[in-house]
Amino acid sequence: MMKLDIILENEQFIAIHKPSGLLSIPDRIGKELSLKDILKEKYGNIYTVHRLDKDTSGVIVFAKDEATHRTLSQMFEAREVNKIYHGLVYGVPVHTTGTIDVPIFAHPGKNGLMVTDNKGKPAITDYALVENFGKYAWMQFQIHTGRTHQIRLHMKYIGHSIVCDALYGNPAPLLLSSIKRNFKLAKQAEEEKPLLQRLALHASGLSFKWNNETFQLEAPIPKDLRAVLQQLRKW
Repeated sequence: MMKLDIILENEQFIAIHKPSGLLSIPDRIGKELSLKDILKEKYGNIYTVHRLDKDTSGVIVFAKDEATHRTLSQMFEAREVNKIYHGLVYGVPVHTTGTIDVPIFAHPGKNGLMVTDNKGKPAITDYALVENFGKYAWMQFQIHTGRTHQIRLHMKYIGHSIVCDALYGNPAPLLLSSIKRNFKLAKQAEEEKPLLQRLALHASGLSFKWNNETFQLEAPIPKDLRAVLQQLRKW
């Protein structure tokens, strides 16, 4: 069984640092292991409050009982939860900060795909530039709504899709040769090993008030994204 990276656990809920590549909850096919399956095996009953895309890493919260599930779900719906993400995008946005207020709609013909469309549900994302790397930018996002693929769609909408986004951008892995000038492949290597092959998006923080106590749940930037940033700073 996979070892869980628990950020915080109490009687009511559990917050996990989900790795990239793991489903939050079972998909329709149900063949792939999900974080919820792992938690169910450990705790018996477990309730989905929100979800992260399979390839997004970071903070995710599950409720341990129905009452907590109801309350937390309502808090997410009522936008009483502060949600912070970090991600690497192609190019550098013209404005260092901004708000994208563009509705999101499920694609009428393609299952699991979303589109920006005025017929959709309201979706609001604030963004801020953290580091400018010329070809790439390290960004911080705060989402005020929780639409499926919201950050990914909104960044595509302004022309700066998330790095390694197979659905809404360029699925190609990030290579050192695309960052480093005069890159030379090591003699013994047949082909270049990618720096990153997964969606460069991370849910770094969640905060909310619960029983008069403020919870600030944080997931540090994972090793793979830290390594990419290190190379970008270097070159």
